[in-house]
Amino acid sequence: MVETQLVAEARTEFGKGAARRTRRAGLVPAVMHSRGEMPIHVSLPGHGTYLALRQANAVLEIELDGKKSLTIAREIQRHPVTDVLEHVDLQVVRRGEKIEADVPMRIEGEPVAGIAILDMQELRVRAEALQVPDHIAVSVDGLTEGDVIRLADLVLPANVEALAEPEAVIVTVTVPRVIEEELPTEVEEEDEELAEAEGEEAPAEEE
Repeated sequence: MVETQLVAEARTEFGKGAARRTRRAGLVPAVMHSRGEMPIHVSLPGHGTYLALRQANAVLEIELDGKKSLTIAREIQRHPVTDVLEHVDLQVVRRGEKIEADVPMRIEGEPVAGIAILDMQELRVRAEALQVPDHIAVSVDGLTEGDVIRLADLVLPANVEALAEPEAVIVTVTVPRVIEEELPTEVEEEDEELAEAEGEEAPAEEE
């Protein structure tokens, strides 16, 4: 797991107005949570934080007033249109400490026939804080229509424990069914032609 080093600034102003001013200054409002201690409100460098959090379960080494802390993002708030970071909740972790995290699943390869559908978007795992993978690859090479990959079929990274049922379905290979538009029968076509002909030959009403 790659650690990103960021220098934070302590925040003394709170509320929506203060958060907007922080973002206008190119910073991201954040809160560092540590077990048994009061939360610490900080501002993080906007660009560096944005780049680091593009990777799931990224580990951030936060330096605040000369003290360094390892953290992992627990909640990330982004603007729904611009994708700009609006707020980040960080959990302080220790080397060797085991944590639970949601890891994105990613399909790799192509099935022989059909389309691979990802039935489970994320997998809940337990692992050491610095060994949580950013994703889990699921190979579908050689599969065909009707094949299924279950959690028990996956080989997880070392020291990563899945927190789901072994029979949980991860990927299903299927073939999309095309619904053909029902064409009119010959009898229906003849009836329509006869009706049109009768309409054309109908006598005009007497004045």
